[in-house]
Amino acid sequence: MKTVVISGSNVGTKSRVAADAYIEQAKNYRPDADIELIDLAEKDMMFSDGRNYFEYPGDTGEVLTTIMAADVLVLSMPTFQASYPATVKNLFDLLPVNAFRDKVVGVINTAGSPRHYLMVETQLMPILHYMKATVVTKYVFIEDRDFGRNEIVNDDIIFRMERLVDDVFTMADVQAEIMAKKDAEYGF
Repeated sequence: MKTVVISGSNVGTKSRVAADAYIEQAKNYRPDADIELIDLAEKDMMFSDGRNYFEYPGDTGEVLTTIMAADVLVLSMPTFQASYPATVKNLFDLLPVNAFRDKVVGVINTAGSPRHYLMVETQLMPILHYMKATVVTKYVFIEDRDFGRNEIVNDDIIFRMERLVDDVFTMADVQAEIMAKKDAEYGF
C-alpha cells in the first residue's frame, strides 16, 4: 500500500512540520509502510493547461504520476485568506476528475486563527468528494500556537495526529479488502 503525504504550500514551514510529524507517527504505527513525501515548495510545478496528467514534463509529471499511483493521500496544508492555498488548487486542476477514486484521503490543516477550522468542511471536503476520494472524516486542525521551534508542542495535537494515522490505515485496509472482493467478482 503506497501512501503519499503532500505538504501543500510553497511558503512557510508549518505544513511541512505537520507532514513530517504525520510520517513519523505513521512509521511508528506501521514500520513497513511505504510512505513518500511530496513537498510542493521543493517542486517546480506548472500551471494546469487542461492536458492529461501524464503529458506534463518534469516535476509536475512526476508529482501527478506519484499521486495517481498512490493508494492513500494525506494532504497537509495551510489556510490562506480563509481558503486553501493556490498550490493545492493548481494540483487539483492538474489531476483528472476521478483522480482520487478508491484512494483514502486524510487531511491536516494549519491556520493562524481558530476561525479557519471550517475551511476543510466547507471548501476542501466538497472537492475531495467530487474527485471521488474516500475521505477520513476526522482531520487534524493545527493553530500557530500549537507550534514551537519547528515542531508541534501541543500534546492534544499529537494525540489527534496519532488518531488520524490509525484512522487512515484502518480505512485503507478496509478499502483494500473491498477492492479485492470487487476484483474477485470480475475474475481479475
